[in-house]
Amino acid sequence: MELSLVVGVDGSDPSLEAVDWAVEEAARHKLPLRLVHASLWERYEGGVPSFGRERPAEAVLAQHIVASGAERARQRRPEVKVSSDVLPDDPVSALLAAGQEAWSLVTGSRGRGELAGLTLGSVGLAVAARAMCPVIVVRGGERNRQGAFGRVVVGVGDLPHGPGAVRFAFREAEVRGSALEAVRAWRSPAPEHADPHRADDGRPAPEERASAGLAEALSEVAREHPDVDVRRTPVEGPAHKVLLEASADADLIVVGALRRHGHFGLQLGRVAHTLLHHAECPVVVVPQRG
Repeated sequence: MELSLVVGVDGSDPSLEAVDWAVEEAARHKLPLRLVHASLWERYEGGVPSFGRERPAEAVLAQHIVASGAERARQRRPEVKVSSDVLPDDPVSALLAAGQEAWSLVTGSRGRGELAGLTLGSVGLAVAARAMCPVIVVRGGERNRQGAFGRVVVGVGDLPHGPGAVRFAFREAEVRGSALEAVRAWRSPAPEHADPHRADDGRPAPEERASAGLAEALSEVAREHPDVDVRRTPVEGPAHKVLLEASADADLIVVGALRRHGHFGLQLGRVAHTLLHHAECPVVVVPQRG
């Protein structure tokens, strides 16, 4: 079965930005694009005969949203195969279900009806925190969304359960012809806990450990993508602040999120949560099983 790139649409400006971004992504990866709109009205009306009456306004609106989004995608990238569905469910449940057969899920930064002041809508946050496939929240400035910087950033942390985020980032950098910057944050110990051992060149031991962690995390995947220009960047500071700063001149930032079996609710660490709310470029959250 061929996986699709799935994008949630609701007619809002952020969701249209997500459609524009997603169809370009589908073209890069030669994937079909599937537009999904959730409408509980479809569930309620499913068992009611519709003959002898006009279709309700809610059903007409739902079909208009997916049809106009699909037409927008086709006009932008005619070579991409585009399909659309109205699903009888709430938006989060609909996208999570669609994500079970998706290459990745794409959402806008806010939904229709949500307050403009929200840093991230509730749907995008819930999907990013629960989906079992990569989730991309399209946010940030126009130049970032359009890929003007030629730079993909991946945060390399301490998640020990597989290189999912690193692999995703390498693939993105390769298909975009972009540089890949792998960032690992490190912190100096408090003076009373300072490590007296220093590297030969005088650098503090925590930075050495961060550099070694980067090399270990990247080595295998880098061999699989020899044409990608990789920059290894250990940076002192809290990881969420370091990566937030790195997003300013990035086209995409990629982080992992641990999914613990049997745990319910939102499963996002502080880094992913911060980036989803405040990053200046699109954010990819790649689930990693624990």
